[in-house]
Amino acid sequence: MPPQGQYSQEPSSQRAGFPGYGQAETDALARRQPGTGPQPRLPGSPTRQPLARLIAPGGRHRRPMPASLPEGAPALVLAVPNVGDDGLIGPTADIATVLRVDNPALDVRTARIDHGGRGDPSGIRAVLADAAARRPAGAPSAVVVPQLVAPHPATIRALREAIAASGANARIGEVFNTNALLAEALHHRLADAGLARADRVRMFSITTSADGIILATVGGEEAVSTASVTAFLLAARLALPAMAASLDAKPTVVDAAAKLEGMGVTRIALAPCLIGPEADPVTIEEAAATVGAKCSAPLGAHGNVVKLISLAYGQVLSQLETLGSS
Repeated sequence: MPPQGQYSQEPSSQRAGFPGYGQAETDALARRQPGTGPQPRLPGSPTRQPLARLIAPGGRHRRPMPASLPEGAPALVLAVPNVGDDGLIGPTADIATVLRVDNPALDVRTARIDHGGRGDPSGIRAVLADAAARRPAGAPSAVVVPQLVAPHPATIRALREAIAASGANARIGEVFNTNALLAEALHHRLADAGLARADRVRMFSITTSADGIILATVGGEEAVSTASVTAFLLAARLALPAMAASLDAKPTVVDAAAKLEGMGVTRIALAPCLIGPEADPVTIEEAAATVGAKCSAPLGAHGNVVKLISLAYGQVLSQLETLGSS
């Protein structure tokens, strides 16, 4: 059993109950190789139902990544909150690799959100300026998708300032209001850590070493409010109580743990509702240790995260096309 407060991992056999879900850490490219094709349907077997379409905020249908991109399409810039010098490696690099493999015509770039104006070539202003220089003057040059799965006002403010300072014709695509996919990804991460079983029985999962879940976010109260919807959906999947808490505001992880304990929960699991680079790993581990919780890994380059980033890019492209035709 892993020490409290540290990310724990389970053998790949633990994930057998999740056929086909994507993670981009080590085997994403292998899973994107041609398969054996569909298997014949056995007599009496249930008919697979079509997947429900994702709905964007306000009832609009989100547009996925186009099958073919026009020449000179805007670059997709994965913008990493500036919490450390290694923010462009790890999950961000993995996400960029998968996006490039899945969309060879797409210009995928990574950039650090430069809060301090250090003139770093990997900073967002330098990356935006380079993307603009490679496209016709005045044409949309980039869609910037911050590496966040919940609102983070300080990061969005810094992005807007950086775009204005660069002079680039760039838009921000945000990965918000996508709670069902995030709940599924969090379930997978908990299963990876041995904190929730992958087996599905009557449409819910049987838990193992946790009987209550805390979703940890960054970004203040607004992020907690958004993550609370994800927590509700995760609770439905696991048939367990789940609450959202903040690593940088209130309600804190300690506050959420107290509420869970008041409900009779004795084994708490901390599930970081984060891609990863937007929070300090030490802060996550300390929060878990403070309440005696075991901790799953952040979402990282989970297949659902890659899908949400693609949807954010496609949605901005759709808006640009609408503006161009009006």
